[in-house]
Amino acid sequence: MILPRVRDPRFITIRRGGSLADSDHQLLALWAAACAEHVLPLFESVRVSDPRPRIAIEHARAWVRGEITMTKSRAAAGHANAAARDLRGAAREAAFSAAQAAAVAHVAAHELGAAAYAIKAARSAAPKGEAESAGRLECRWQREELPEAIRELVLDDQRLRNDICWSVFDC
Repeated sequence: MILPRVRDPRFITIRRGGSLADSDHQLLALWAAACAEHVLPLFESVRVSDPRPRIAIEHARAWVRGEITMTKSRAAAGHANAAARDLRGAAREAAFSAAQAAAVAHVAAHELGAAAYAIKAARSAAPKGEAESAGRLECRWQREELPEAIRELVLDDQRLRNDICWSVFDC
């Protein structure tokens, strides 16, 4: 469970009654795509011929550019989730990260899911005894990638949802 029971209006677009500007929604999608792409090699090294997570990340970016609909990006999220279905460890978490990134077009709050699953992927890929360190390193990398316009929003979201996101944002 990565989404709160009650939706935060800061992650609902203005046209739907929240306070999120479309430009910030797009920045959230781009940041989520960057988080997912950062760990994508962990999936692709296991499933060389499965393009579904990469396509999901590409769809998140294509949605931002206005080249595809939200529905198409959301469908790509489902396909990336399916790619993870029979996997374990880092490859599974990386595919889930890609799925979450594509889902941001539908629900902006999935941005944190992409980041959290990427951190879980980094932890899973780390040598024994180094998982926590690898997770903190990934978390710090993600924070460095945050656009200034959404930085405080995402950092506050991490603080508020850290407990339902496996406490991965303690970095």
